Amino acid sequence: MKRITTIIISLLLTTAAFAQSLTIQAPDQVYVGDNFTVRFSVNEQAKDFRGPSFKGFSLISGPSTSSQTSMSFVNGQMSRSVSTSFSYNLVADLEGTFTIEAASCVVDGKKISSPRKEVRVVKMSAAQQQQRQKQQAQQRQAYDPWAQQPQPAATIDEKTLFARASISKSNPYRGEQIIVTYKIYTQVPISQFAIDKLPGNRGFWAEDLSVGQQIRQYEETVGDRHYQVAEIRRGALFAQENGKLTIEPLDLNVLAMVQQQRRRTNSIWDLFDDPFFNTRQAVERPLSTNRINVNVRPLPNAPEGFSGAVGSFDAKGGTNTDKVKANEAVTYRITVSGRGNLMLIDAPQPDFPAVFEVYDPQIEDNINKGADGISGSRTYEWVLIPRSKGEYTIPAFNFIYFNPESGEYITKRIPAQVVHVEKGDARGMSSASGKDDVKLLNRDINYIHPLTKLSTAKENDNAGAAFYILALLIIAAVAGYIVFANKRKASEQDIAGMRMKRATRMAQKRLKKAAAFLGSGDTNRFYEEIYRAIWGCLADKYSIPLANLNRDTVSACLNDKQVPEAQQQRIMQVLQDVDMARFAPINPEAQKQNIYTEALIMIAEL
Repeated sequence: MKRITTIIISLLLTTAAFAQSLTIQAPDQVYVGDNFTVRFSVNEQAKDFRGPSFKGFSLISGPSTSSQTSMSFVNGQMSRSVSTSFSYNLVADLEGTFTIEAASCVVDGKKISSPRKEVRVVKMSAAQQQQRQKQQAQQRQAYDPWAQQPQPAATIDEKTLFARASISKSNPYRGEQIIVTYKIYTQVPISQFAIDKLPGNRGFWAEDLSVGQQIRQYEETVGDRHYQVAEIRRGALFAQENGKLTIEPLDLNVLAMVQQQRRRTNSIWDLFDDPFFNTRQAVERPLSTNRINVNVRPLPNAPEGFSGAVGSFDAKGGTNTDKVKANEAVTYRITVSGRGNLMLIDAPQPDFPAVFEVYDPQIEDNINKGADGISGSRTYEWVLIPRSKGEYTIPAFNFIYFNPESGEYITKRIPAQVVHVEKGDARGMSSASGKDDVKLLNRDINYIHPLTKLSTAKENDNAGAAFYILALLIIAAVAGYIVFANKRKASEQDIAGMRMKRATRMAQKRLKKAAAFLGSGDTNRFYEEIYRAIWGCLADKYSIPLANLNRDTVSACLNDKQVPEAQQQRIMQVLQDVDMARFAPINPEAQKQNIYTEALIMIAEL
């Protein structure tokens, strides 16, 4: 009986483990240039799916999610099963053996992961290519005995089917949001399209606006021709450099359905030589959009306090309460909302009272990526701990942004706020807050002991020695405090030094965030933190206004400061490597690791 029970328990555990397993389906071998599908499946309702990074492959589409529910009745009892799958469409770019890392999802509150999968990519020989073309021709012939051989793509002229890119503004200010739209214009039916190569837009910060959006279709007239238009991709671009920049082409493949005429055979079948009986044949045609030149205008001389915000914004802020006890936390928030380069705005620097202990701000984003661009809000939250009781004023704060529509800097003022700090726990109070307790003791009558034992001066020699030692210690402590206070005052007056310390803390914090994205597929967030860490450190180190920060100003400043030539070359090389990795990735994961190491060394040297 015990053995039977053990077998039953083992079967139940095996069934439970199977019910919560995430499997992967992918070919063991593909040819260079082949499209193939990778599918992750779980026989339960899955949530919070996290796909892997596909090193060595180009992602065409995905993940596409599908679920299937089945029900059955056995002996009057209904059973229900659910399965979920997540599919990716990939292209094999390079020859070699590549590993598809584990994906993960949450089932019944538990996180499960898929196994890793190795895929070998080999190059197809000339004989194999000919054999494949022959097989494809035989398949078409079997499907339609009257079908002609595949029609060359050249028979579809450039006026019948083409792709075009357009932008919302060709002469934006630096940091201004512009929208780039990629469209297919066609006069023949299209069954499908696939993007082969995304544009590497060097000098721009790019955000994809097509995720989760349906393809928009409509009619448009170009010249004297009418076209069906499909908007296949939209993106928001923010220029990070002044001068002439280029938006590179987007390459794609389109499968067009071309109507074919059957060959005349002088037989009874020629009676069906009518457009109604004609067939359509799929013709593959490569397309490429046009290059677009953009003339980026520099921002006007920025006022003090400008943090790089370009767009149309509003700012609100304040504490969560105006009354608090000493040594208790109070929260101060500044929320910037509107449309523009929200993700590139540096954290504001309010001037908090010195009696407040201030922690680094936490950032909370609520950013929307719609067809019209980037909008939403970003909230900066500081935790403040007042150490002494009293009434303190957090000064008014000016949030300054540049409005490209008016060409002017606009100031949004967050009013000053008074915080009343009441007496708190005496154990955590500072020396300043303990003065009232001392005054209270002076007003009291000390207890007089009725029996007092007197002693001679000779008996108190040891007590006198202890008094002098204690006095010397007090004098040394006071002298040490004066030295410390003078050094602290000098450091507070050293504005450049304080800026550098703050820049170092922020750079370390952002590098720590970037390290968290090293092993994930969120490449944009990784480079966003690296980008801010490097440029923020350079701006504070050499006192370069954010509005004038670019490679040219950095190079000129390094020369003025007489930075060693070797270090200058390393700095400029890191900046170049970051841009190349962001906008023209070759091996994303390896590039991310190299960029992180280079940035770490560069900031340490600064």
